[in-house]
Amino acid sequence: MSRARSPAGSPEAPAAAGPEITLVAHAGGDHVLGLLARVEDVLRDVVSGHGAALAGHAGSTIAAGGKRLRPLLVILAAGREPDPPDGLVRAAAAVELVHSATLVHDDVLDLAPLRRGRPTVFATAGRRAATQTGDLLFSRAFALLARNGLPAQVRALSDAGSALARGELLQRADAWDAGVSLERYLLRCELKTARLFEAACELGAIAAGDTSGVLREFGRRIGLAFQIFDDVLDVAGPADRTGKHRGTDLLDGTVTLPFILARAADEGLGALDPRSIREPAQAEAVCDRIAATGALEAARRAALEHVGAAKDVVPVGMDARQRRALLLVADSVVARYS
Repeated sequence: MSRARSPAGSPEAPAAAGPEITLVAHAGGDHVLGLLARVEDVLRDVVSGHGAALAGHAGSTIAAGGKRLRPLLVILAAGREPDPPDGLVRAAAAVELVHSATLVHDDVLDLAPLRRGRPTVFATAGRRAATQTGDLLFSRAFALLARNGLPAQVRALSDAGSALARGELLQRADAWDAGVSLERYLLRCELKTARLFEAACELGAIAAGDTSGVLREFGRRIGLAFQIFDDVLDVAGPADRTGKHRGTDLLDGTVTLPFILARAADEGLGALDPRSIREPAQAEAVCDRIAATGALEAARRAALEHVGAAKDVVPVGMDARQRRALLLVADSVVARYS
């Protein structure tokens, strides 16, 4: 299949990739954008052929995009392009399929009308269709990865999938609980977000024959920072940027780091019953109170500590382009917030 190319002759970034991801991909080498484009092809192909309705819902979920950060991590963790690259492309696509499946299932649990500014499958087709769509994406991920014939890859992604399920159960158990501890919150972040980032790095390393596990901690730290910044954006980010109202987590009964930090400075927040927050205007008013305590700055500092720790574990002796690209990944997580 022919590839669109930039005037300089290198492959163009997939439409889903944002400017930060494109910068990272260029730093990693000419092969990175080409592999990301191949991942897009696989993602489109793998959800077809399962009936028009289900393929349509799955296809629209994939087309809605996101920055493809997890597939990028798979490719960067592998370093140089393998020959042939098919197995690496499949691993990168599998991670994105699992991620997409969890988003569709989350929308069902949260009764979410929008995702990335677009109507969710749940909103347009109902609970049953959304559940089946998430199941399809999840099952296709493992069918795709199994073709690589590397049990260690299947095990890594399976472990991440199990962690995601456990993290979701913890979040459901914590719903509407204003007293959720910092330790419990961080455990949820570890399970629901960081473990899939960690698995992405592991899949890429395995594809390259690297079993040292040195980049797993990088993925873990990036995942934790990503989730904390995401929770800060829920409180501070404008709807035209985030695709949702400020305080959506509060409306869902999800207590995150900004609230946990703010309640120590505002006794009224500590005594607040999250069930009393029923309207977007009420949630935004609570967001303003959280911001007034300085909790957003404190949460941002916590995320930056994880970014710094991620950078620290990238080996100095690694290939220079690979190392620069990984460091730029860490910076891109901060840029997403800025």
